[in-house]
Amino acid sequence: MTKRAFNPGSMVNPVPVVMVSCGSMQKPNIITIAWTGTINSDPPMTYVSVRKERYSHDMIADTGEFVINLVNEKLTFAADWCGVKSGRDFDKFTEQKLTPAPANVVRCPIIEESPVNIECQVKEIKELGSHDMFIAEIVSVSADEGIIDEKGAIRLDRAGLVAYNHGHYYGLRKEEIGRFGYSVMKPKTRKRYEAQKRARRRKR
Repeated sequence: MTKRAFNPGSMVNPVPVVMVSCGSMQKPNIITIAWTGTINSDPPMTYVSVRKERYSHDMIADTGEFVINLVNEKLTFAADWCGVKSGRDFDKFTEQKLTPAPANVVRCPIIEESPVNIECQVKEIKELGSHDMFIAEIVSVSADEGIIDEKGAIRLDRAGLVAYNHGHYYGLRKEEIGRFGYSVMKPKTRKRYEAQKRARRRKR
């Protein structure tokens, strides 16, 4: 396979699409972010990277809190709009008919329409160049009842989430390719797993 070299750039794709709510219930704001992810399991920690000139940057720096709101297909238009408009000029909640609801722990609001809300408290700010990275501990998670199964587990495969890939939004495929460890399953386990997949297809 022939390869062609390019200049260094941000080419890790696809990435999440999230709407980060910040500020306060009295003065809330939303910033759409793709630079986010998991960085630790215990304690659960995440990050968002924000340009210094963004309106939300100082809000997050001042309060030390933010909420990562996962985006589904219904919220994609609002997420895109909130990513190109500034909170200096618009009340994004009002403009996109979104609901700022009280969080469980942090003082900034969650987005009620988001299927999953991840409340975060900033532990460290790293200045990296174009962006500051807000490293944060996850202090609470809320999920819509509709994506919680009979065992009480959050089923993100039912949330209709989207990803961002090289400037475009894509809905995540509904059919799984495999689960963690499927590449090394024993034959009996693989047979049972494939039977379970077929049964799930029949129920749809």
